[in-house]
Amino acid sequence: MIIERYLTAAAGFEARLRAIGEQQWTDPTPCAEWNVRQLVNHVVTGDHLNVILLTDPEAAAEFRQTRDVDRLGDDPVKAFAESSRLCAEAFTAHPDAELAFPRGPITTDRAVDLRATDVLVHTWDLARAIGADETLDAELVAWANDTVEATYAGLMDIPGVFATPDGSVPGTPQERLLHRLGR
Repeated sequence: MIIERYLTAAAGFEARLRAIGEQQWTDPTPCAEWNVRQLVNHVVTGDHLNVILLTDPEAAAEFRQTRDVDRLGDDPVKAFAESSRLCAEAFTAHPDAELAFPRGPITTDRAVDLRATDVLVHTWDLARAIGADETLDAELVAWANDTVEATYAGLMDIPGVFATPDGSVPGTPQERLLHRLGR
């Protein structure tokens, strides 16, 4: 079941989230516009947006206007655990829905793929920012490498992987995925 991809990505993110030191919340991340807290908030906000798109699509435009609101409160780990649980439940409860994305509707399956890929890559961002293990789930990385163009088609541009003159692609699968997603 495809929800397992999202759950695997969320578990990896939560493991890094639990490793954040008290003094690291304002540290920079590879996402230049966000510090650690803002990155975690972005992931939590993305979960909530998917829940709204699946359960109350009329509220999505208003929610998008508040996407920079801090949704972490005093317990960011709890906030993430709750948002990922709600997101997984919404995906599971609405398997045949179409979500109203700004560039056009997408299926629930594609929304799950987007969430899994986004959370996977932000797991690396978080790990890099706090000095934690940057190794991502190998099966999830392989899946994301195989599907990233289809997952993001029409939603954003994904750079290709640069091959050497002999046609080989340098780097590990994780390095190739991170490169393709702007890291």
